Amino acid sequence: MSRSLLRSVQELRTLLSARLPPTFLLPTQTRRFNSTTPIVEPAASHNAPVVPTKTAAPQPSIAQNAAAAAAATAAPAAVTTPAAATNPSPSAPQPISPEVKAVLPLLAAQPNHYITIHIHGRPYLVTPGDSVRLPFKMPGVVPGDVLRLNRASVLGSRDYTLKGAPFIDERLYECRAIVTGTESEPMRFKEKTKRRNRKVKTVKSKHRYTILAISELKVKEATD
Repeated sequence: MSRSLLRSVQELRTLLSARLPPTFLLPTQTRRFNSTTPIVEPAASHNAPVVPTKTAAPQPSIAQNAAAAAAATAAPAAVTTPAAATNPSPSAPQPISPEVKAVLPLLAAQPNHYITIHIHGRPYLVTPGDSVRLPFKMPGVVPGDVLRLNRASVLGSRDYTLKGAPFIDERLYECRAIVTGTESEPMRFKEKTKRRNRKVKTVKSKHRYTILAISELKVKEATD
């Protein structure tokens, strides 16, 4: 009895297994593929507006670009020209202060004036009749030339001194110098050699200097 019952159970299992679908078609397996939310694309409607395509603008030619650049450069010049004409030039002389005007007659009345002139950035304290040897040869001058020295930082006498910041106005004085000649120093010889080298090079040098004579120093009246 038990054998017949066991045999019937086995036959029932085989029948059930033959009728069931494969494992990947079972509801528990198909649910995994449908776990994400499906993406539904909207259907294209026939009443959608039609966007017109933009056509490329024609590129300007080289001649048009040149004409536009010339017009752009000429316009600012035309605008700035009246402004430049109305504004005062920066090189216009500044008015002399009343304090300097009050003291200048007293300085002019004093004898034996001295002045500190600047030539190529070097100061020289001189009085009328002094001779100055410049530490270089001034180009473009010959003996007999008269030079107007208009760079001075100090102008004074025994009792009064006028100082500039950094230079005195050249309208307040007049200083002139005469080029008397050119002076040359004796020839110099210098031997040059390098370490562990038996060759000796002899260098010759003879510098020339310009001589100036201060011929005139006058304190002028203050006039604007």
